[in-house]
Amino acid sequence: MVDAALQGTGLAFVFEGQVEELITKRKLVRVLADWCPAYPGFFLYYPSRRQLPAALRAFVDFARAAVASVAPRANAKMPRA
Repeated sequence: MVDAALQGTGLAFVFEGQVEELITKRKLVRVLADWCPAYPGFFLYYPSRRQLPAALRAFVDFARAAVASVAPRANAKMPRA
């Protein structure tokens, strides 16, 4: 989708973190900003922080790292599990 937008063949509706650098470099421009709601980020709900199963702990760590690699500033908002 982003490639099509870069080639000028359409619009791309993607997470801002995915294209932030392209917008900064003016390779892409933001359109319809008034129609794009703010996205607060991902939420992960689980029963308790105590005795977290190893598989769930690994997934939480993976999700935190993935979010941090796409949008480093979003990681600051994520509470520590």
